Amino acid sequence: MKFSTKDRYALRMMVELASRPPETFVPLKAISTSQDISLKYLEQIVTPLARAGLLASERGSQGGYQLTRPAAEITAGDILRAVEGEVIPIPCLAADAEDCPRRPQCRTLSFWEGLNQAINDYIDHVTLQDLCPPAAKK
Repeated sequence: MKFSTKDRYALRMMVELASRPPETFVPLKAISTSQDISLKYLEQIVTPLARAGLLASERGSQGGYQLTRPAAEITAGDILRAVEGEVIPIPCLAADAEDCPRRPQCRTLSFWEGLNQAINDYIDHVTLQDLCPPAAKK
């Protein structure tokens, strides 16, 4: 399974926000500079994160973005699903997948289901707080 650049950048952006003082709005330009991610790319990432209720925005000179919940309450899984949708190793495990005609005799299905469970258990266990540098953890 390969995660996209969008996934990696979304995690980096959210960790950056989690490392800042709570209740502080951080301009995208500051995140762009700190994380060395293009501003245009960040603009594409914030939309699904805000739509998922993970980010709040404020317009104006003191505006920017902040987390909507404490870092300890936002998991890597929340972020990855916000930008990508389901996190699955193979298409036949998707919630909206059509039934595969080979499903009844598929000898590898249990492997993929186990891998899917392990991936989702892991990403749902790691929080932004876990990913913050020690000095930023509160």
